[in-house]
Amino acid sequence: MAFVLDRFGKETHALLRIVAGLLFLWHGTQKIFGFPAPAPEAPALVIYVAGGIELVGGVLVMIGLYTKQAAFLCSGLMAVAYWTAHGTKGLFPLQYGGNGGELAALYCFVFLFLAAHGSGIWSVDGARSSA
Repeated sequence: MAFVLDRFGKETHALLRIVAGLLFLWHGTQKIFGFPAPAPEAPALVIYVAGGIELVGGVLVMIGLYTKQAAFLCSGLMAVAYWTAHGTKGLFPLQYGGNGGELAALYCFVFLFLAAHGSGIWSVDGARSSA
């Protein structure tokens, strides 16, 4: 029995890339520009290095340009973020008190998926390879 969304695999892959990139770039704009909300207190290294990767990597993933490389870098950033900012508070995000790392872990694996599978349709990479 076919599932109703089986025929939309390419489109949902592209939507995952676009939305994840868009949401990720907003984390970068928050850190670097204080928009749409003030940046959280963090060392300058985190603000400018992590914020820069979030901003530039988010844009590249969103538009689908150098997607595999950008997503791999973003995935690594989120792995580091999990283990340095969240994992020190506890191994699991939902254990007593929680470590607040669900978003970092989710981004890490979404970007790892995109690094392995590429940009898909509706992407600059796709347009460049077909030209």
